[in-house]
Formats: sequence, structure tokens, C-alpha cells
Amino acid sequence: MHFGATLRLLRVDAGLSLRDLARRIGVSSAYLSRVEHGLDAVPTPERLSAIARELDVPPTLLMDVAHRINPFVASYLEQEPGARALVLELARRNLTGAQLLRVRELLDREFPLPAARKDAPPTPLAPLLSPERVVLGLSCARLEDALDLMAGRLATAWPEVGAAALATMLRRREEERPSAVGNGVAVPHAFMTGGASPTAALVTLARPLKADTPDGLPLRVLVVLVSERGRTHLCRLAHIARLASHGLADRLGEARDAQQVLERLGALDALG
Repeated sequence: MHFGATLRLLRVDAGLSLRDLARRIGVSSAYLSRVEHGLDAVPTPERLSAIARELDVPPTLLMDVAHRINPFVASYLEQEPGARALVLELARRNLTGAQLLRVRELLDREFPLPAARKDAPPTPLAPLLSPERVVLGLSCARLEDALDLMAGRLATAWPEVGAAALATMLRRREEERPSAVGNGVAVPHAFMTGGASPTAALVTLARPLKADTPDGLPLRVLVVLVSERGRTHLCRLAHIARLASHGLADRLGEARDAQQVLERLGALDALG
């Protein structure tokens, strides 16, 4: 269900109809619809790669959202027995996100990744936020109330639009296509033009909010995005869905203040 909801969001934001994407990857519209609604199993890694190609996002992002093993990773583990042993050691130590980040930093320092292998544009979430655009423990009865509040926080970055117009855009987009990606997370968003930098706001809810979600779980975290259409937006949307599938709501629900939210997001971004 989580993957299907994310795929549907990416497809719609990429401007592709269900029929268009199905034709491009060589499947039926009925099959793709079942995947998007969680009625069929997650596609194979090979088919995920084909979908990623048509959406113009890195295959690794889709595979991580789908919890599929990248064929490249599987092949490497098969060829290098020592790699399998190392993964087992990491699992035995039950490293936290912060500890894994230290391992990642060591790898980057000692064994930097060749530029040719960096196939994704940078799409971290934390740099788009600021303390004043992080609201913890918001009490509201409707999703629209939260969107109105965050539109006011985001409007400072888009003064030519204004809070009221931005709130209307967010609400209309949500009515057309709910942005919940599962595990208590939704990504309401609006599109702008003009080359301004993308911005984001984040809300944790004091009480889970009932909404149209792919897994039936109420919303606990809202990540509100305002950006231009394009590949970077799609990659960032997939990145947030990946964070959601790895427990973003639980991690942020324990944060004491906005600064701790930004620190935790920074660590999660780095691991992604």
C-alpha cells in the first residue's frame, strides 16, 4: 500500500496518465492500477527500474520505498562474501541512525563514491526547513486547518503569492489527490514557477488525524512542500516517502523541539 500510494503521487506529479505509464513499461493499465491501490504485489526490481526510468527518478529511491533489494546490491553481495559478513555484523550491533551515519562518513572519507555513480540529485529535506517552519504537537480537527497554518509560515518565502492563495492551492491539490504515503505521513504540496528556491514546513500532530491514507493509519506528520515541477521535486517526494517507510513519524514524534527535528532529519537525509 505504501509503495502504490507513492507511485501514484509520482506518476501524477510527473504528468503521466495511468495508461501512459503502463504503455511505456509494457504492462496493462489494470495491472498498474492494482499496484497503485495495493492490490498486487510490489513490482520486481527489473520493473521498478523501468518505472523509475520513465519517471526520471533513480531506481534506488523506488526500490527503497518498496523495500526491494537493488539487483546491483544483490550481485555485489553474491560476488563478495566479505560484504555479506559485514552486513551481518552491522545487523548484530543493531546500530542507531546516528551510528550508521558515522559509518557512512568513514566510507565517504576513506572510499569516496565516484562521481559517475551519484545518480540522484541532492534532495535532502532538512535544508528546506527552518525552526519557524517546524510546528510540534499541533492540535487540529481537520487537515485543512493545519494547511492554513503552514501556508502562513511558508508564505514568507513566496510573498508574491500570499498565505491565503497558497492555502487554497494546498487544499485543492489535496482534494484532487490525497498525499498520504503511509505510516502516518502525508506530503501536501503546491507548485510554483519563477525559479524561487523550494521550501518546506513540517508539523507533528498532538492527536493523530483521520484522513484518506493508503494503510488506514491516521496522520501524525505533515511535510508541506512548495516547489517547481521537475525531477528534483519527484526525487524529493520519493525521498520523503522512503523516510516515512522507515519510521519517520516515530522518530519525529519523540523530538523535544524544532532544533532536534532538524538534527534528526539531517541524520536521516545523510543516510538516504
